[in-house]
Amino acid sequence: MSKNTKITGWRKSSYSGSQGNCVEFAPFGGELVAARNSRDPEGAVLFFDRAEMGAFLAGVKNGELDNLG
Repeated sequence: MSKNTKITGWRKSSYSGSQGNCVEFAPFGGELVAARNSRDPEGAVLFFDRAEMGAFLAGVKNGELDNLG
């Protein structure tokens, strides 16, 4: 991906507050999902394929990430 590539359609959870410490997601290229830190919209972007994103979301829903940190 070029540094000049513009990703649009960023979304975050409706449960997110206004503090700005949220993860945002956007579809990218039909097969990928982009993720970024809402506090740093010009910062690094991670890309996941749909299977990886599905596994991540399933883990969140099942509480597998509740005790991190």
